[in-house]
Amino acid sequence: METIEAYLHRKYAELALLNGFLGTPLALRHPISVTEAIEQKFHIAAALKAEHALHDWALTETAWAHPGRLRAGPFEFSYDYQRADLEVRGPSFYQFGNSVAAKQTIYTSSGMAAISALLLAFARLASEADILVLPGSYGETLELIENHVRQLRIVPVKGTPSELASRAGRPRILLFDSCMTAAAFEATLRCARPHLDLVIFDTTCFSTGSGRIRRVLSWARRWEIPVVLVRSHTKLDSLGVEYGRLGSAVFVACEKHNAASKQQRLEDLAREMRNAVRLFGGAALPAHFPPYVGTNAYRVLTDKRVAAILRNGRRTARYFASALAGSSAELHFVHGLYITLAPKRMLDDQQTKQMAADLCGDLRKAGLPLRHAGSFGFDFGAAEWFLDTARNRHVVRIAVPDLPTPLWDEVARAVGQWWSAHEGERFRSAGLPVNAPV
Repeated sequence: METIEAYLHRKYAELALLNGFLGTPLALRHPISVTEAIEQKFHIAAALKAEHALHDWALTETAWAHPGRLRAGPFEFSYDYQRADLEVRGPSFYQFGNSVAAKQTIYTSSGMAAISALLLAFARLASEADILVLPGSYGETLELIENHVRQLRIVPVKGTPSELASRAGRPRILLFDSCMTAAAFEATLRCARPHLDLVIFDTTCFSTGSGRIRRVLSWARRWEIPVVLVRSHTKLDSLGVEYGRLGSAVFVACEKHNAASKQQRLEDLAREMRNAVRLFGGAALPAHFPPYVGTNAYRVLTDKRVAAILRNGRRTARYFASALAGSSAELHFVHGLYITLAPKRMLDDQQTKQMAADLCGDLRKAGLPLRHAGSFGFDFGAAEWFLDTARNRHVVRIAVPDLPTPLWDEVARAVGQWWSAHEGERFRSAGLPVNAPV
């Protein structure tokens, strides 16, 4: 358990790191409350962005005023026309170690921009292919494929290893999504001799130093499958302040002895993706690269922050499994960053959104830090509607923060009490018994 005192000490270290990257540091106060710690972080992040804009006032889409390289912290940028030919040099967000070499990294304006450009690039190289999707895969990725990349046929995978090992007559991609369930993740890694041409691994929900990323790369390396890591850096990679909208695709060379044809296909895919990023306007913006990335202090504080989220997440899952046994949609995502609760009645997205807003509004009136926000990885708890693709229904997602353990336990109990009371009231108003089956 992390006490409030330990939490505030850790947050002060995060504030000091951010403040140290200001040319004119702000007068820093040691926070005396959770609210003050969160607000100070967002103020310093805003000051970093403002200072960057004032210092690089001539930084525009065309590099008319900068004959040399531009910088944002450890990142260097060069371009003539930023949308078309941006080149980025800097530290990797990932902590690969020496066992994995990244052939190249393509930065984009968001995680969805990265996977969109990648899938469209693959469609340029293959007239048709199967894309295998696991239970719980991200809803917008599936929506993208269904509506805009119809050359890829979605093949649902129930999670049994034999499904990946079966042969097919056309190229097969595995969408390995970090928002899947823990059961599906483990079942996939038990598959021996998978017949796959590419693994697209969305790592957004894992810390960049996560052992699960290394496990997936090791599995793919063993079976000599090319891998592309796609990621949104807005969630876990900016110390919770959503510094900018930033995504990437990393093309991984797992083994030197991989067949030359496989390496060539990976290089062709990267080339086509760069063209897609250029033509669809999905390039990253230099101002959205957090300048504090790459330092040892950043790594240590990010690891501590994610560890606190995971700790709170495990406690929340155990509590909801007991207190809301009939309402839990999924408590055991492999990432451990959020859980989902299913209303007793089938609701549409707007009704579920309103339910999340009502929950947050009532808890905030009680002075508890739960906000209505459509993401995760914050310093505060958040709730929003969420599409459960495994069950094809709308649910409420509770995103777990790195708050002090006693405080988050209090929030979790309040969520459980609110949910029980309001779900019972919904059924009573409909003239149904409270324990009616779904």
